[in-house]
Amino acid sequence: MTKRIIIGICGASGSVYGIRLLKALTAHSIEIYLTVSTAARFVISQELGYEGETVSGLVGSYGGQTSHAATIHEFSPDDLSAPFSSGSFQHDGMVIVPCSMNTLAAVASGLTGNLMQRAADVSLKEKRPLILVPRETPLNRIHLFNMGRAADAGATIMPAAPSFYSRPQTVDEVVDTVVSRILDHLGITDNGFPRWDGIRG
Repeated sequence: MTKRIIIGICGASGSVYGIRLLKALTAHSIEIYLTVSTAARFVISQELGYEGETVSGLVGSYGGQTSHAATIHEFSPDDLSAPFSSGSFQHDGMVIVPCSMNTLAAVASGLTGNLMQRAADVSLKEKRPLILVPRETPLNRIHLFNMGRAADAGATIMPAAPSFYSRPQTVDEVVDTVVSRILDHLGITDNGFPRWDGIRG
């Protein structure tokens, strides 16, 4: 069965993380279910200069050639009738990237005011993988408390903290060090990104 992955993009700075993840996923035969918050659309326009109607339209034009192995289905954040708003919808994992502190608080509190929050809540109750990628600094006690609550409920908290052992040369390469870890946790290990293999003399 084809993998199904749900992607949510919030209005935190770092929209490129979500776009680079989508781009990486298009190299695989995957069904992608995407929802993008209104705030995220504003951030994408400011950070990436994209004003298109659908965020999935940006994936094909950003950062070089895109494979078309995947299918992207994009849904409005207000569309609570979307397939993945129901626990009966089978999927292989959900990622909110970047995850704003507002959405983190909603997930940690069990709030379901929009499609992204509802899908996250469903993922937790159905015990399916939920990865939250916060991009905020510094973190106050409320942020840390909410991360702890979300983790206790079953979410994986994966801050957008790049690694540098592969000596990335561009912003995209830095971002991709985080993307590669997300892919690993989605079970997509043949992702072609550099891995640490020990110190060489």
